[in-house]
Amino acid sequence: MPPELDLKSNLIEYSVSELSFSLKRTVEDAYGHVRLRGEISGFRGQHASGHAYFTLKDEKACIDAVCWRSTFGKLKFKPEEGLEVIATGKVTTYPGRSKYQIVIEQLEPAGLGALMALLEERKQKLAEEGLFDEAHKKPLPFLPRVIGVVTSPTGAVIRDILHRLEDRFPSHVIVWPARVQGDTCAQEVSAAIEAFNAMDGAGPMLRPDLIIVARGGGSLEDLWGFNEEAVVRAAFASEIPLISAVGHETDWTLIDLVADYRAPTPTGAAERAVPVRADLLLQVSGYGVRMGGVLLSSLGGHRNRFLAASRGIPKPSAILALPRQHFDSVSGRLGRGTLSHVQRARSLFANQAMRLPKLSQLITAPRHRFDATARMLAPALSANAQKHRGRFDRAAQLRPHLLSGRARQARERLTRLERQATRGMANEIALKRRKLEEQSKLLVSLGPQNVLARGFALVRDEAGQVVREATGVSPGTPLDLQFADGHLGAIAGKATPDSSAPKRTAPPKPKSPRLESPKPASAKPEASAEKPPAKQGKLL
Repeated sequence: MPPELDLKSNLIEYSVSELSFSLKRTVEDAYGHVRLRGEISGFRGQHASGHAYFTLKDEKACIDAVCWRSTFGKLKFKPEEGLEVIATGKVTTYPGRSKYQIVIEQLEPAGLGALMALLEERKQKLAEEGLFDEAHKKPLPFLPRVIGVVTSPTGAVIRDILHRLEDRFPSHVIVWPARVQGDTCAQEVSAAIEAFNAMDGAGPMLRPDLIIVARGGGSLEDLWGFNEEAVVRAAFASEIPLISAVGHETDWTLIDLVADYRAPTPTGAAERAVPVRADLLLQVSGYGVRMGGVLLSSLGGHRNRFLAASRGIPKPSAILALPRQHFDSVSGRLGRGTLSHVQRARSLFANQAMRLPKLSQLITAPRHRFDATARMLAPALSANAQKHRGRFDRAAQLRPHLLSGRARQARERLTRLERQATRGMANEIALKRRKLEEQSKLLVSLGPQNVLARGFALVRDEAGQVVREATGVSPGTPLDLQFADGHLGAIAGKATPDSSAPKRTAPPKPKSPRLESPKPASAKPEASAEKPPAKQGKLL
């Protein structure tokens, strides 16, 4: 046998899994952790599992990259399509596809140029959405009662702000501690802005009237947290006016563009937040002095105009002189005129009294007429009495048989009327009795006892009032249920609507049967028993 065949027959036999995992261990042992520079390609966001899969490439080669979910949340820079980055991780293989890949543990842009390109791209994107427009910026309050500061509580920034506020106008300050550098900077700053806006002022902590986001100077990498999209959108959505004081005067971040006011330094933010108290006091004092001078000048002018107008008005003595003189003249003539009038009236009365006849003359003539009438009245009364006495005597002399005939006719007429009245009364009593019996039957059929006997129950509350609707009964109310054979107590539960129950409608009113009065046998068919005879004579 040739030697080549002997060599091949001595090779070790591997399974596919053994070879794949052996290569995996070899690659991991040979390379371990590496820093790999390349351009991100094929990034489509996180997978449903939270992991991220993409490719790192350069001009001649490419390698698959994996970023686990636990690592992705801690990345300072999130992967973006086309971004050149430096990835730190462990090289390994994926036996299921026979591919090698890098498991990323850290990710950072490849140089300052990449950061600037990413910053410009993000700035352009947010500007197109209108987040930097001046129309969205809110005016700052002139004198805020409460100021919220988002910064590190241990740095020099908060001390500079507090010291400057104390010098200018002491105010109530609420410090929300947040990391202003590092991986969690953007998350903590955006959460602090949202928390300030979520306050309603009902609790012990007052809602700020102004927010200051402050940080000292630093490199672009140090200030990168304030360029994150989450911070920019939180500042744009803030209902409270916001001042950005990040870095020194030459440092610019995206939060400066979206803030309502950009301060060059944290100290400048404090100066813009409140005015100088001493200047305000001086200004108010000046306003008071000017107002006092204006009031004095105005009062002096009004006084001069009043005095000038008063000089043109005549004195009261001059105004009343003429009326007083006229009064004295009239009052002097009044006494003499009154005496003269009384004398003329007395003279006129005496003349009229002399023309009147005497009272005895006025009475004498009527007395004579009365005496003459009295003398004529006695014979007339006697003659009238004789006339009526004669008529009475002639009537007494009438024959008795004529009187008996008229009496018999009257008696027959009275008897006929009595029979008619008796017959009509009997018919009326029968009609009323029949109506009463029918109403009694209807009352018995519709009475509550018969209704209860058919399986119904009568519900009453504690006061004994009838309950007609379930909506008017509160749960737990004691109720009394009356059945046909007795009463039972019950406690009301929760009412449940019955959609299948028909709508309640008012029951139709039962038509009362038309009752006709019976016609007596002796009465004529066309005559009604309820109507009296058409003509009834007067009872004599």
